[in-house]
Amino acid sequence: MDILHNLSDIALRYMPKRWFLTMRTSYFALRRTLEPALRFKYGTFDTASLRTHLEERLGSDFEILMVHSSVNHMSPYYQGNPLELVRMLIDFCGPNRTLVMPAFYFGDPKIGSVHETFKANPKYDLKRTPSQMGLATELFRRSRDVVQSRHPVYRVSALGPLAKELVQGHENASGPAGFGSPFEYMAAHNTLIIGIGKSFHVMTQVHHVDEIMGDAFPVPRKTTNQDSNPKVTVIDGKDEVPVILHGTGIQWRFNIAKLPELLKGGDLEYWKFHNVPLFAAHAHNVTNSLIEAAKEGKTLYDPV
Repeated sequence: MDILHNLSDIALRYMPKRWFLTMRTSYFALRRTLEPALRFKYGTFDTASLRTHLEERLGSDFEILMVHSSVNHMSPYYQGNPLELVRMLIDFCGPNRTLVMPAFYFGDPKIGSVHETFKANPKYDLKRTPSQMGLATELFRRSRDVVQSRHPVYRVSALGPLAKELVQGHENASGPAGFGSPFEYMAAHNTLIIGIGKSFHVMTQVHHVDEIMGDAFPVPRKTTNQDSNPKVTVIDGKDEVPVILHGTGIQWRFNIAKLPELLKGGDLEYWKFHNVPLFAAHAHNVTNSLIEAAKEGKTLYDPV
């Protein structure tokens, strides 16, 4: 279990945002001061060593590799850089498997939330809008032959034989992770989801269940007027694609820390490599286990 992420979630939930940001800044300042001691205790590794570790730990039994990553959270142990990481992952997958990374966009920080951003400017340039999921995901998004889904918030980038099928039609999906989304596609294929420098707290696949179960999902939902959903025009080269941002309307508080207890044994692995958090799970196992749990009234949501 990643204690840091749990503490961060709790602090963000109950602290005023300015206090949380001050605490976060102080934490990273302290971490920089302690870097020599941390490297001495846990050692360092390069990109080749990381690849060897992934090969030994993950094997090669997958069609699709969905990678959540943070080079910042690999510091001070990782001696490579984001571009090296991206190139290694592309090579690790090779020509016969498909690499996927999130390229999410949650709005312009100068304006506010994603809804406020699109209210101010309801146009989203698919090629020019950078990923907010870290430099590695942006470098991958810009890489040769990489394709992107046309969702203005939960966009994903993909490279490989299944890439075009995986991203196709995301703009028409029932929700960001619902029917017709890349997350449904990944659940239907042999997809391995991994985190490098990230804990399982970032696993977007868990929201697939929220959306596909509809009224059978045992959490109260707020009835929303579909006409009030934000409307965005996605600009993809010469194409202008109208997209409606569908919300789930879920009323309870999301608590992904409960994930290990809702999954079956072996569905989720998490460990550390030179003190860097990693996790691995298969998309179909995550979806199926959470559906079974929801049928028993157990979800990743807590009553408010």
